[in-house]
Amino acid sequence: MAMSSQAPGKHVLDAGRLIDEGPWSSYQKLLVVGIALAIVVDGLDNQLLPNAIPVLINEWGMPRAAFTSALAIGPFGMMIGGLIGGLAGDRFGRRPTLITCVVLFGVLTCVMALVDSIGTLSILRLLAGIGLGGAMPNAATLSSEYVPTRQRAFAVTATIVCIPLGGALAGEIAALVIPISGWRALFVVGGGLAIVIGGLLWRLVPESPKFLARDSKRWPELAEILRRSGQNVPAGATFVVADENVASSTLSQRMGSLFSKGFARDTLALWASFFFGLMVNYVIILLLPALLTSADVGFTQPAASRALAISNYGGIAGALLGAIVLQRIGSRIAMLGMCVAAIVCGIVLSGTTLDPTNTFGFLVVLLLAGALINGVQTTMYALAAHVYPTSIRSTGVGTAVAVGRIGNVLAAYAGSLAIDMGGASSFFLLWSILMAVVFVTLACIRRHVPGTMAAARSRAPRLLP
Repeated sequence: MAMSSQAPGKHVLDAGRLIDEGPWSSYQKLLVVGIALAIVVDGLDNQLLPNAIPVLINEWGMPRAAFTSALAIGPFGMMIGGLIGGLAGDRFGRRPTLITCVVLFGVLTCVMALVDSIGTLSILRLLAGIGLGGAMPNAATLSSEYVPTRQRAFAVTATIVCIPLGGALAGEIAALVIPISGWRALFVVGGGLAIVIGGLLWRLVPESPKFLARDSKRWPELAEILRRSGQNVPAGATFVVADENVASSTLSQRMGSLFSKGFARDTLALWASFFFGLMVNYVIILLLPALLTSADVGFTQPAASRALAISNYGGIAGALLGAIVLQRIGSRIAMLGMCVAAIVCGIVLSGTTLDPTNTFGFLVVLLLAGALINGVQTTMYALAAHVYPTSIRSTGVGTAVAVGRIGNVLAAYAGSLAIDMGGASSFFLLWSILMAVVFVTLACIRRHVPGTMAAARSRAPRLLP
């Protein structure tokens, strides 16, 4: 971090504290909306292939199992992208890393419309996955560092909730586009939207104020952002970021910081939470349409795509409500409670007989399960952003997501195995088993987000006996 000696009488401002304790301005809300758009197209492009597979099975004459590796390799790329993206965000800046990732997966998604083999499709999915995975930790970090502390959990969760929003749009677009124009048009639409959003981000989104505070050459840029955020920044002000280990700039130092100063337990528990949480999410995302369109169940492709969209709609509502509850009562109670309810939903679905002519009850429970499972997953990003300080936040979030992507990779195989062993019943029961593990790992984390109710009680005056 570039620091200059301070002359007497100069204004020395703590950029991080100004943001953390400052107003929640319209400009900051606009920035969060811009970041959210990036995550919408991230979630959309990521769920295009699962929606296209029922059609590809018929068009290419391949069984469902032949697409398992193509489904799994995308999350493998996201694992690599999450790690590289987090490190690049801390080293080169959150803004350029995020924009590069969005444009990368947009272009590669468009190219997928040209493929004629599973091998080529898999290669493109791997490369696009790197962009998809690299976008999320930087989006979460930017959202957390644009807003005051009291709004941080909600802002990060409201950003990451756009993953299921994008997934819901993918299902709806697939249900409309594929019957009319085919699966190739689906990839062109999804990739084109990502490229457009990348251009909007370049015009709209600035760098993180806390990141800018590290470099004295960028202080004028930082001062302008703070003024637009409602801060009174005098001309010629200089900046610091207090209480940050800014010397840890190398890869080994930042990775080592995740296990120093009491972070080791929370780091390992976060990794496990992301691993199993992302696994259960991708068991649903990658295989629900294929399961529902199988001969044993009999849904049509549009009906199966809309079922996946309904799960994502539930995820949107669950994540937003979860963020509000988390902000009020803290992440420990909110997230563990959602885990327990999700376990119950999985058990109920495992005992449900699927009938394509009578889907109301199934879709209601699916909506609730999507709300709970996605609610837990999206609030994990807010929890991870809370656990780590600014200097290693992108690395901490990115590494947790990267480990979680291993669960993504295994999700395609675990879900396929469950279907082969016991059909729909085993598939849904797997959800409950994975969410039970998530419950245990989240319970092990020490640095949970405190709720505003608890904070208010701690500030209340106490009467002497």
